[in-house]
Amino acid sequence: MRQTGAQSALPVGGRWMQLLAGVICMSMIANLQYGWTLFVEPIDDKHGWGRAAITIFIVTETWLVPVEGWFVDRFGPRIVVLFGSVLCAASWALNAVADSLLVLYVAAAIGGIGAGAVYGTCVGNALKWFPDRRGLAAGITAAGFGAGSALTVVPIATMIETSGYQATFMAFGLGQGLVVFALAWLLVAPPSAPLARGGFAAPPAQRQYTPSQMVRTPVFWVMYAMFVMVAGGGLMATAQLGPIAQDFGLAHAPVSILGLTLPALTFALSIDRVLNGLTRPFFGWVSDHIGRENTMFIAFAIEAVGIVALSLYGRDPVAFVLLTGLVFFAWGEIYSLFPACCADTFGSKFAASNAGLLYTAKGTAALLIPFANIIADATGSWHAVFLLAAGVNALAAVLALFVLRPMRHRMAAESLGTHSGRSVTATP
Repeated sequence: MRQTGAQSALPVGGRWMQLLAGVICMSMIANLQYGWTLFVEPIDDKHGWGRAAITIFIVTETWLVPVEGWFVDRFGPRIVVLFGSVLCAASWALNAVADSLLVLYVAAAIGGIGAGAVYGTCVGNALKWFPDRRGLAAGITAAGFGAGSALTVVPIATMIETSGYQATFMAFGLGQGLVVFALAWLLVAPPSAPLARGGFAAPPAQRQYTPSQMVRTPVFWVMYAMFVMVAGGGLMATAQLGPIAQDFGLAHAPVSILGLTLPALTFALSIDRVLNGLTRPFFGWVSDHIGRENTMFIAFAIEAVGIVALSLYGRDPVAFVLLTGLVFFAWGEIYSLFPACCADTFGSKFAASNAGLLYTAKGTAALLIPFANIIADATGSWHAVFLLAAGVNALAAVLALFVLRPMRHRMAAESLGTHSGRSVTATP
């Protein structure tokens, strides 16, 4: 199969094989972020410098996605994922032999670039292959990254105990990299026109915005601001879950739900892994049927209510676990709703680049996390942090329904030369 955007036939397995390959690739790179916590203590025990590297990883993984998306839109997904697989494997191989803090930081930066290349490519490819089910496809793909590390937590932890963290870095780094390298050869760009048979529904003719054109539209900046609000509000409430549980005095309080008994904090973090994966395809699927903005309003409103309830009732161990689960479930959907909304609005041709630019809002939101500690220290409690997080989510919900929806409607009407009384979403 020739790597081009104008193919005349579907690749082997069709677009669902493209989606499956992307999901597996995402699950293979998930450990670079979510599996890092398993290595922190062993590295600290040996060298005393394991904690800061993950910050470098997240910065390079987030802020370079637009660049990697640019290459995807011009040269296809295969070459970018091949490049990313090599960097991801090299990153953990370097971690295995790192004898200085500088080497560890370089490895984190390399891993961030590689993971960003794979992440941006797989999400962008899903948006292009599924113009009729963008929310579901983006959600399933993002779920691979959100929940992919769950399958390897036990094997990694066991190998660290038996063989040491260096051998674990080398084995899993090379293994994960090889899987992504092999799957990269299956990835191709979708056809630029509807297929005669066996194909899929294409979106109506619309203007295809380049990244430079997109950032000059007010719609993009409204979406960007909303992304920062929801991501920042959720991070302020969830990234500090450990300190919050400690201050509430229930980090080690036993909680029994459905016959399973765990400490409250451990239970809450376990639920996070599950719901953070489920929410992305669920709300993405919902948005394919009722519209992006309607779904945003519902999810962001649930998030705001959940955070307020956590502030009021979270000192009860069972309520703490259940309400944090609700907050996590209403937060992770941003990684499916916003990419789908971006591709709906600005077209498929540059979907990877455009979604990558919007994804940098995650990095911007991460800069807000320290303010949660500052506010908590200044006020002596987490109540003000909860209220602020709930407030920005409520504001984002209102913006989705009463600002973003009419703005996108006007843009679509101008682009298509028609006027419709409903919000633009995926083409049925």
